[in-house]
Amino acid sequence: MTGSAFEPGRIGQVETRNRFVRAGTSETMAGPDGEVTDQLVALYGELARNDVGLIFTGHLYCHPRGKYADRQAGIHDDRLVPGLRRLTGAVHHHGGRIFAQLAHAGSQSRVPAVEPLAPSPVPNELTGRVVGEATAAEVEEALDAFAAAAARAVAAGFDGVHLHGANGYLISEFSSPITNRRADGWGDRDRFALEAVRRTRAAVPRHVAVTLKLGFVDAAPEPSKLELPESVPRAAKLVAAGLDALEVSCNVMRRPTDSAAAYVAVETTRAVRDLLVHRVGRPPHPEAYFLPWARALREQVDTTVVLVGGMRTLATIESLVGAGECDFVALARPFIREPGLVRAFAGGAAQAACTSCNLCLGHEGHHSLRCWRVPRQRLAQHALYRLTGGFRRGPVLGLRS
Repeated sequence: MTGSAFEPGRIGQVETRNRFVRAGTSETMAGPDGEVTDQLVALYGELARNDVGLIFTGHLYCHPRGKYADRQAGIHDDRLVPGLRRLTGAVHHHGGRIFAQLAHAGSQSRVPAVEPLAPSPVPNELTGRVVGEATAAEVEEALDAFAAAAARAVAAGFDGVHLHGANGYLISEFSSPITNRRADGWGDRDRFALEAVRRTRAAVPRHVAVTLKLGFVDAAPEPSKLELPESVPRAAKLVAAGLDALEVSCNVMRRPTDSAAAYVAVETTRAVRDLLVHRVGRPPHPEAYFLPWARALREQVDTTVVLVGGMRTLATIESLVGAGECDFVALARPFIREPGLVRAFAGGAAQAACTSCNLCLGHEGHHSLRCWRVPRQRLAQHALYRLTGGFRRGPVLGLRS
């Protein structure tokens, strides 16, 4: 599927009005038990109203032990379905399409009250949390939770389900030799992801798309880490098991910037304009930093490819789609700053305003999702929160405006 990013696209039986995808990101906007709020409904409705073709939700935890952070939205209980239906209704009202991103945080949970689940007793690279080895019964329970969450997504009106198998969460932990050191059948690093896909596909009707965000390479120095020679054949098996598309990303992480590189396409003029004094005179981080992995996937597996990872200029986006390097382009941080970015590109804008400063990621779990560079007073709010020890004290969930 080649052409322009502004042309209609298709994933499984789901048609989209263009090839722009809002990639999933944490929002810190849900109720205390994962309930959808008016704030979440407004966020997704605004994205759809501004012509985003497909929206991946922020990761919805499918099991209470899979909760990643405070005020994360959930899909682990039937009582949450009516709220999720409000969310899909807001998107469909504006002609958009939306997939529920189903996730289990595994050992990467940041919630103190949650007992993390992990394939092996390996401290989490990102959080440092010490974990035990999941029993076979706990593994089955987690897989059943993905399938049950998929059924709830259908009941809530989602157009598809998007499994989160990257960035250090449970599926990616089972896929990595660093974190999966089991001696039983679950030591087969393909098995958990394959079972998640099979059970999810069986839980939803054919017209509902099933996709997966797959980690292809571990961001770790260990020589035994996950690499392309293992992950690309795994991707082929997952597609054969029922996937309609794959989103390409990194696997087990050491720091947040492993999946969200900072200062993408920010040269000196833009650094000065956005008060990034420390970036003046320094080269920008290149765009499309996961493209080599997408090329490896494209060469060996016949599937729809969603490319995420630092696309900031329209020229790059159009080149990638036009050359068939990917079928869809997924953006996360740019849509935080500019919900109307697709319309801006259509109107002649050459580049997203986002500078990938990652302040939005730093406030995850502390404040609801927003760009902290605009309006400018938010930079002062950020500085004050940091200087007064807010990040050490823990979440303060105000400052909604």
